[in-house]
Amino acid sequence: MALDWDKLRLFHTVALAGSFTEGARRLKLSQPALSRQIIALEEQLDAKLFHRHARGLALTHEGEQLFRTTNAIADAIAKAKSGIEETRNRPSGEIRLTTTVSFGSSWLPRQLADFLDLYPDIRVHLILSDVEIDLARREADCAIRFHKPAQADLVQRPLAAIKHRLCASPAYLERYGEPKTPADLATHRIIAYGPAAPPYLSSLNWALELGHDGPPREPALSVNSSAGVLQAVEAGAGIAALPSYLIGRSKTVRVLMPELVGAVFQTYFVYPSELRGSVRLGVLRDFLVERMTPENLGETA
Repeated sequence: MALDWDKLRLFHTVALAGSFTEGARRLKLSQPALSRQIIALEEQLDAKLFHRHARGLALTHEGEQLFRTTNAIADAIAKAKSGIEETRNRPSGEIRLTTTVSFGSSWLPRQLADFLDLYPDIRVHLILSDVEIDLARREADCAIRFHKPAQADLVQRPLAAIKHRLCASPAYLERYGEPKTPADLATHRIIAYGPAAPPYLSSLNWALELGHDGPPREPALSVNSSAGVLQAVEAGAGIAALPSYLIGRSKTVRVLMPELVGAVFQTYFVYPSELRGSVRLGVLRDFLVERMTPENLGETA
């Protein structure tokens, strides 16, 4: 037998009030209408819920049983309401964030540690791939892209621009000398991102064409990860173009010909338009806007 929750609410109010008159006042109903609803509930249960007497109402044995249940329900609803009000402005839930392997395995996780301290009820699932994950198919909730997305149905918030500069380790420079002009690179070992960079990352291999009119130089070493390129440079394997956020983290690499700026990637925080109202994505967006400044990304000029 399915009980009518609205009638149970009316019963609970009357039981607390101790009379139909006071119960009707609290519920903003007429007393006859309230009495009819309680009589209908008693008929549904086939049990008397109240003893009627001159001073008001008293619960029957069956009424006391029902009141214990409705009281527990009322407490549970009150706690749920309180919890909702408490967390209304306290973002929670999971965020599936995707970005490039290099950025997502170096600079970004260090910042997310602070984000999780600020928003302990949010869980972040970081998905790293240089092949872009499809947000329209909800393979992730949001992304940090290194180019302006073409899809019209994506919300796009510009972040900082990330610049690349030529770098080498002191050990390499001591052994092979320091190039002073782009043409000098012809006599040096060049490390490239490869062998098959996604189209949006192709300008990473700017150093292979720098100061050179013919076909691109052949790299001495290619690595399909900017973080791997950094390790090779630190080990003295050659010269490479590195992003500012990796240069800033390195204790050993030196910037060569600092007036030269290679690939520049304007970054964007991107998410599907149907998630425009998501509170948790909103706080992540605002956090990244605040953190992804040129200074925090290792830019000195």
